[in-house]
Amino acid sequence: MSDLQIGLLVIGVAIVAVVLLFNWIQERRFRKQADAAFQPPVGDALMQPETVPRETHSRSERFEPALREPVFDASDDMRDVAEVNEPHLQIDADLSRADAPLEDSMPTRVTSAAPAPPPSAHAPYVAVTAPEAPYDELIEYRIRVGGDGVLANVFADAFNHARTLGKAVRWAGLPAAAAEWEEIQPWRDVHYQQVVVTMQLADRNGAAQEEQLSALCALLQNVGQAHGLRVACDDVADAMERAQAIDRFCVDVDVLIGLNVVARGEGAVNLTRIVHEAEACGMALGMDGVFQLLDSRGEPLYALCNHDAEPFNTTVMEGQTSQGVTLQFDVPRVPDGLKVFDGMVTFGRKLASEVGGILVDDNLRPLTDSGIEKIRIQLTHIYERMEARGVPSGSRRALRLFS
Repeated sequence: MSDLQIGLLVIGVAIVAVVLLFNWIQERRFRKQADAAFQPPVGDALMQPETVPRETHSRSERFEPALREPVFDASDDMRDVAEVNEPHLQIDADLSRADAPLEDSMPTRVTSAAPAPPPSAHAPYVAVTAPEAPYDELIEYRIRVGGDGVLANVFADAFNHARTLGKAVRWAGLPAAAAEWEEIQPWRDVHYQQVVVTMQLADRNGAAQEEQLSALCALLQNVGQAHGLRVACDDVADAMERAQAIDRFCVDVDVLIGLNVVARGEGAVNLTRIVHEAEACGMALGMDGVFQLLDSRGEPLYALCNHDAEPFNTTVMEGQTSQGVTLQFDVPRVPDGLKVFDGMVTFGRKLASEVGGILVDDNLRPLTDSGIEKIRIQLTHIYERMEARGVPSGSRRALRLFS
């Protein structure tokens, strides 16, 4: 190797090292700027009036499990529930994944756990930090926006555009001089000191795509540039990994159970009697012609639909018949699922007895006590997995993921 080649090689290595060092310095500087943008201001103790020590606080209520790290493991085998032998029931796990997410409530109010001590001239000043933003790190991608009293209406265009991205987007803001976060409504005359925008990473339509996350980030960055706001988007690659893992888990536990009441032989069931029993049980007829038993939140526990093409209606003619009816149970969306399933089985057997029919699975095989117990065992496994993943069945988080 000649001296010229050696010299060029040394120069090339030096240039690469300089570029890497420059990139590292730039990345460190930008990270410090982003952190500083959302660091609550700390007052100067010498410039503050007499204050009292900060009170000890505690949360009065907790809606969802507090998770500091995503608990989904992409390498974890999530197939054991699907492999349970179930000879007496056909399960439809390919539900319609309509995107109609249920909005989570904002964080619970922080209340004082002890009375404040009397003012003291020697009490040290303690900076009061901003309350935690309403962000679910398990199932959401986050973008933080900071500014000096930014008006809500600057987000109007981005707010409307975000609705077309195909995933649920939440907008939360901390009003100026306020202690609690609230849902942003762009038409209100409110100024915010901080804003957090989140996109749900998965639902029954599947996992969020990189294009959706990047588009939301770009929307907020454009707003930030136009109005002098500080914008920090979470890492898209990390969010994509979480989205894929969450979606794989949801597919494994997204189960719909159906029990059918049909006539014995070639006959038909009396629809009038079935409607009477449904109403007596407290079921409500929806606009879609399906009876539903609702819980205290107005969420369905299980549903009753007609086998015939014509749905149920408010006026059923005396003696009207049908080929049969189906009771449906959306497993991950129901709290205390085993108890609700048992109630649905009891109601199905009552319907069968009332119309002289029989309770069968989707293959028209009679459901015996042994078959029902096998279903309960499978449900137990599903609910244990949901609890372990931080998504209890029927919880707000579950209702959002399975929507």
